[in-house]
Amino acid sequence: MGAGSVALVVIDDAIAMWDMYELGIATAVFGVAHTDLADPWYDLRLVGPRPGASAPGPGFTLNAPYGLDELEKVDTVIVPVVPESYMNGGRELPGELLTALRRAAARGARLVSLCNGVFALAAAGLLDGRPATAHWEHTRELAERYPRVQVDESVLYVDDGDVLTSAGLSGGLDLCLHIVRRDLGARVANQLARRLVVPAHRPGGQAQYVERAVDVTDDGIAPVLHWALENLDRPLTVEGLAARAGMSVRSFHRNLRAATGTSPMKWLLHQRLARAQLLLETTELPIDQISERSGLGSANNLRHHFSAHLGVAPTEYRRAFPCSGPVPSLQR
Repeated sequence: MGAGSVALVVIDDAIAMWDMYELGIATAVFGVAHTDLADPWYDLRLVGPRPGASAPGPGFTLNAPYGLDELEKVDTVIVPVVPESYMNGGRELPGELLTALRRAAARGARLVSLCNGVFALAAAGLLDGRPATAHWEHTRELAERYPRVQVDESVLYVDDGDVLTSAGLSGGLDLCLHIVRRDLGARVANQLARRLVVPAHRPGGQAQYVERAVDVTDDGIAPVLHWALENLDRPLTVEGLAARAGMSVRSFHRNLRAATGTSPMKWLLHQRLARAQLLLETTELPIDQISERSGLGSANNLRHHFSAHLGVAPTEYRRAFPCSGPVPSLQR
């Protein structure tokens, strides 16, 4: 869809220090003009129920220059956090906010929540019958308050097409990078991730595909996973990886699942798909060579996995994200 316009909704003028993290994540990704990576970049607008208002309180005070009517105009609406005063039942979310969210959804805007911002989407009825997640400390409360929401506490984020939700804190950054990857392609998202000093490839939702993040900092399996990433074009097997890690197959499977939340073969498939995406964007290699270099074998196998997990054919993906120059590390 390209970069487009983004409304970042600030529910209160006074922002608690803890809540600044998610707000900062969204502004760092969408509010800073990374035009050297993609031009145009996102057009971020800070939105509040009372534009221009200022209220004293602990933490920070923000003046949102835009009102809720801006949600009628933007491509993406992000609710980064719901203040604690609403979470503990002391106050109810503003009715005009919920109405504005419903109207934005009906208009076709993409709705995004970070951390406990999901409670605003749920209160507006936008998550009924849909999968969603939140910070693990709030998932049980989310399920109890809104039983029609399909709460998944095991993932960092959920991409359900036009509604996306994330876990807390750094899970919000994973989702924001995923949105950039979806809008502007893997190359841009990877470059931005390096700029933000975070892992470039983290499994996450693509359309209906939801996966947990990969943590390759685990001392027991990190070396072999990094080696696998550098050798995806080889015929890798679980037995071979386990041997390289000095573990039995059962122990390797258990350790990798503990670190990544998925099985060895699913982890490999995700990494190979990510490599194929990058090659499609950064080279003019034919499909069969891309399939070989990413370790997916035949071109038919690449097409099958692209359709199953990304929802598009490799040629359609390439047209959406045309080659913008080579990545030196991939030219071998």
